[in-house]
Amino acid sequence: MLYSLRVTSLLAVLSLVSCTPFVTHQRRQDAPPGFTSLGPAPDTQPLTLKFALTPNNLAGLEEKLISISTPGNPDFRQWLSREEVKSYVQPSNETRDAFTTFASANGLTPPFVLSPNEDWMSLTLTVGAANQLFAASYQLFTADGLPAPFIRTLSISLPSELAGHIEVIHPSTSFPPSSSGGGASSQQVMPSRRHLERRTKRAAESVPATSNLTCDDPGIPMTPAYLQKIYGIPSTPAASQDKNNSIMVTGYVNIQPNRTDLSTFLQKFRKDISPNTTWNLIQIANATNDTTPPEFAVFKLEADLDVQYTVGVATGVPVEFLSVGKPPLDESIDGITPSILDTNIYLDGLDTPPTVVTTSYAPMERDFDESMARKICNTYMALGARGISMLFSSGDGGVRGSHDDSSSGICESNDFLVVFPASCPYITAVGGTESFSPEIATNLTGGGFSNLFPRPWYQHDATIQGFLDTLPADFPGRFNSSGRAYPDVAVQGGNLNLVFNGRVVNSGGTSFSSPIFASIVGLINDRLIEAGKPVLGFLNPWMYENQDAFTDITEGYNSGYECPTTSVAFNATKGWDPLTGVGSPVFDKLLAAAMKE
Repeated sequence: MLYSLRVTSLLAVLSLVSCTPFVTHQRRQDAPPGFTSLGPAPDTQPLTLKFALTPNNLAGLEEKLISISTPGNPDFRQWLSREEVKSYVQPSNETRDAFTTFASANGLTPPFVLSPNEDWMSLTLTVGAANQLFAASYQLFTADGLPAPFIRTLSISLPSELAGHIEVIHPSTSFPPSSSGGGASSQQVMPSRRHLERRTKRAAESVPATSNLTCDDPGIPMTPAYLQKIYGIPSTPAASQDKNNSIMVTGYVNIQPNRTDLSTFLQKFRKDISPNTTWNLIQIANATNDTTPPEFAVFKLEADLDVQYTVGVATGVPVEFLSVGKPPLDESIDGITPSILDTNIYLDGLDTPPTVVTTSYAPMERDFDESMARKICNTYMALGARGISMLFSSGDGGVRGSHDDSSSGICESNDFLVVFPASCPYITAVGGTESFSPEIATNLTGGGFSNLFPRPWYQHDATIQGFLDTLPADFPGRFNSSGRAYPDVAVQGGNLNLVFNGRVVNSGGTSFSSPIFASIVGLINDRLIEAGKPVLGFLNPWMYENQDAFTDITEGYNSGYECPTTSVAFNATKGWDPLTGVGSPVFDKLLAAAMKE
């Protein structure tokens, strides 16, 4: 949420800037293809800038996270409290004082604190003042598909007294997400199942009884009963009924699930669960549930499938749906970024957060400004240290990230695109499989190697190098082999039944995979709590140390749903691969591994 602040003295700004040296913060040569400058923005136009202040001890937080998330350490799973995390993340007194002194000296109303960790602040001033204070040149830009011109600058600097104290200034040099053909698009805010509404089809109303399941017909649509059979997921209700163990599903642009559709889903596919079982709604960022525009149908379907495959799989584990409001017009061009920030700031402020958070949105890594992506990723480090398992879908364009459109030319490209936040090393990226005789990687499962984040400590060289060694010397695909490799794990993401607008329909995508795996984690957490043990928390180091608790997936090819199998892509192989990670979960083995630690 943005707040209007007042510039009390522009003359004071002008007189100070004339003798203040600057340090370049960010610079770009030109606007991206498809964007056109309309000239300088009016000096008198109000502009609200968000600032991410530098944490006082980020390196210390990472060191602590490594210690508490790695099996064998004395403080393994001794997750931190909100205040303990804040002690690492909040800016130092020096940084805070430098920023507030700067604002005061330039006649600006004291900055508004946006986050409970005090690491996000905002100032509202005029474009003219921003240009003077930050050696910027804000212009009005436009592009096809945008409702109105927006403000950006190609260069921005920090006064010397703020150098080293500011990580992100937004908006500055980052531009809205753009389509591969140039111009702006809404892709960055789309769910992982990017073409969900186009691929969804009516499913047969009749479903085999649970007792007749044989798992010998790969053409039968997936339901909770089949998932229980494949992965050994228990159908008995959660034992602890502990309200502190909850699964949170995130949803954006005001969307929330349909309770009647969930009831119908339970009546058809989980007859052993009361059809009155539901989820708890949490609304932030002025969420209103305004779902009337027809283009929101894909978001509504996304919300429905997310709760149906958490409530319907994690039997008895409380489910919360976090509905994040649609950003105002001046922020909506930034796609999913404002919603991610709102979500993370909300979670930062909870004394008792959910134990699992699942998000089925998969924007492109390249659509994020590097400083913003690193800031968001570091927030997931802080949330993981709190004992929250942060799960994200790995995308539905195969090695082409979120792109999956044969008419765009993307299928012919050898450049492998990356999905974020799936590429962040502090979250668990969930890929997709299909069938079960054998289980194989679905061709749409996103996976690859980050261009921003290096290979993390838990992805030992032997683990990832084993896959890289399978690639022929003349492999034409272009990717950063030293980057954070994803996904980490995979579950069913093809041919699943759900209920939408009262009808049984069938679809697929890693949008299903993340909530299904979240359900497995939630059920294991329930058993841990009942045994008086800490919850799983940040999963990755533990999962990579317990790869024998997963079924290795060795078949599949991730060219993308619409790209031909002749397109360049990765193959699933023995061991870790960038389609299914360490494999698909075996519930009993995972539970045993969790209990022994």
